[in-house]
Amino acid sequence: MTNPISGSDYLADKPESPALTTTIEDGVAVLAINREDKRNAINDEVREALIEALDWAADHREVGAVVLTGVGKAFCAGGDIQGMKERLSAPAGEIAINGWQRQRRNNILITKLHGLSKPTIAAVNGAAAGLGCDMAMACDFVIGSTKSSFIMSFVLRGLIPDGGGMYFLPRRVGLARAKEIIFSGRRIDVKEAMAIGMIDEIAPHDALLSTAAEYAKKMCEVSSAAIALSKSILDKSFEMSLEQVLALGCQAQAICYTGDDHHRSVEAFLNRDNNTEH
Repeated sequence: MTNPISGSDYLADKPESPALTTTIEDGVAVLAINREDKRNAINDEVREALIEALDWAADHREVGAVVLTGVGKAFCAGGDIQGMKERLSAPAGEIAINGWQRQRRNNILITKLHGLSKPTIAAVNGAAAGLGCDMAMACDFVIGSTKSSFIMSFVLRGLIPDGGGMYFLPRRVGLARAKEIIFSGRRIDVKEAMAIGMIDEIAPHDALLSTAAEYAKKMCEVSSAAIALSKSILDKSFEMSLEQVLALGCQAQAICYTGDDHHRSVEAFLNRDNNTEH
């Protein structure tokens, strides 16, 4: 990727945080978790920075897609172990209350990441462990570098996947395989992840971001409204009947029929000399 674009009005309120770098080029916003010394583990600062950045991306039409990645050698090591250590010495009631509050913020983060009306791509540059693996699975597409790996490490800490992994992983790899991955807490290398459908593509490590950006740019070139409406239905389709999907599709298509994107594309098609391609 070349240098990020600058000077546009919508960049004036681009979120800034030491814990998260945000750049944008050709409509693709790249959010990079920036705690390299902690293998990009999630703490309160990272969590809130990600929530703010996702809100910003949702609010600006100029952002057509989002790429999530990590700075340095890791994608995200999951929850901050130091924070876990500090919690162990607190009274049980305090642990429960603080844990519930922190979990609510995690839920908000995952819901915003998964529910963003624009395509999201996890560019996994290294280890994606625990909550980091959950976040990758919450994205629409996952591209792993040749140095990436995936581990649902929660069980190794006496915990359960709390970032949506129990929802997202079975939809990618099937229920039985998801149980095996979660119950064992074993490491999945990038080749196995690709073979079982856990990820969608493998990129050379040095070309990971450029590959993810090109992947995203293709989706920025088509109707953002059609993508948003399709995504909203697809993400619910496993919990709906065919009749419900068709009904929502009718409503969404009615919206598309009135949109500028549809009008422009039909006019362009009719004005072409060669009408053999769609």
